[in-house]
Amino acid sequence: MTRRSSELLFTSIAQVSRLLQRKEISSLELVDAVLLRIEERNPKAHAFITVLGDQARRAAKSADRAMQRSKPRSPLYGIPISLKDNFWTKGIRTTAGSKILAKFVPEEDSDVARKLAATSAIVVGKTNMHEFAYGITGENPHYGSSRNPWDGHRISGGSSGGSAVAVASGMGFASLGTDTGGSVRIPAALCGIVGLKPTYGLVSAAGVVPLSVSFDHVGTLARSVPDACIVFEAIAAPYPRGHARPNWRKLSNRWSHKPRIGWPRNFFFERIEPEVRDAVETAARQFESLGADIREVRLPHVADLIDRATNLVIAEASHYHESQGYYPRFASKYGKDVRGLLAWGHELRAVDYLNSFAAGETILKDFEAAFEHVDAIIAPTSPIVAPRLGEGEIRVAGERETKVRAELLRMTRPSNITGMPAISIPCGFTKQGLPIGTQLIGPRWSEARLLHIAAAYEESTDWHARHPD
Repeated sequence: MTRRSSELLFTSIAQVSRLLQRKEISSLELVDAVLLRIEERNPKAHAFITVLGDQARRAAKSADRAMQRSKPRSPLYGIPISLKDNFWTKGIRTTAGSKILAKFVPEEDSDVARKLAATSAIVVGKTNMHEFAYGITGENPHYGSSRNPWDGHRISGGSSGGSAVAVASGMGFASLGTDTGGSVRIPAALCGIVGLKPTYGLVSAAGVVPLSVSFDHVGTLARSVPDACIVFEAIAAPYPRGHARPNWRKLSNRWSHKPRIGWPRNFFFERIEPEVRDAVETAARQFESLGADIREVRLPHVADLIDRATNLVIAEASHYHESQGYYPRFASKYGKDVRGLLAWGHELRAVDYLNSFAAGETILKDFEAAFEHVDAIIAPTSPIVAPRLGEGEIRVAGERETKVRAELLRMTRPSNITGMPAISIPCGFTKQGLPIGTQLIGPRWSEARLLHIAAAYEESTDWHARHPD
């Protein structure tokens, strides 16, 4: 790979789009560079399940010819991206990271794939994922575990792990993932990139292999806030009246008024690694230096009710797999961890399922009360940095050992339960060189505000500009 090609891979979408429009590069050149990068990195990184080399090159040539005739309308025109392998893609296998769907080829596109096709973005492949999106580490017994690009002995996070690895490693400029309990934000934080989970239902999940229909969100992974916004704008539905639609071109504008950022007094800063706490506290001070007003907020019921509220995920996941005839008929084809979770769902009592609704409503009220006083809440995305592959339990801040799965999910589940948007942005590195992410959580339909706040922080730091090379 030439130096020029390598540098292009870590350029922003907006910059590359301008180069394409000025004919300084071609879409085919970009696609070839990305495919070469995938060829070099994917055998060890396990970021992709399916690579669409020939199809992507044909699409790039078509885009180049079209650009000779007219100026593209979308900044994604001719840009190589990827899709998590639970998005239906017409004529392209969609495995959901499973053996059960290893030969499944949809006859139609998901809504999101259709919207991206309208921008003439070029899909170079389908990314690896935790089996059926039912896990948070990215470890997959069927297609290989996606590996953290900063340390190949550590997890990428999941379930959208392959998407995060691809973006962080320069194997595409952005990717789409799904987030049911943190599956976009956690791999984004662990791999040092940006992950946006929008308001529930704002991006259509039609044509996405589900985990839990009540909590599934479609989100974007990118190397910068503007890049995440560009992709989000392309796939989002219209906003309700009175709510601003994000515009990536306006993200660098100065704040029209000082944002009020909530600092949670409980839950989010309990039992976290010291380096993570220090990085998030430093990020809060940086927001203050930019003019933000940091205020304490209380979320009194989250810690007590979070586990009860997420029983709904367990029940819905088991119901889906049974309704499709996958489980228990093909139980032996599941990985051990997913098989165990599905069995757990079958044992869940009806009263626990019903109680999850009440718990979720109480948590929602906690957040709504906090957002009467602040525009966003800052918190760690994960209380820990990327654990080692195969590490089932971990000791956090010197306390007793707990399950890695539980620790990784602890900070992200609340905004899935409430359906509120959240964005994870890089905010530092440990002494070992592992990325740390902080998240901003906002009220429903507040993506424009969240992205604006996040972009201001990003412009004042260089964490997002670092990459594993």
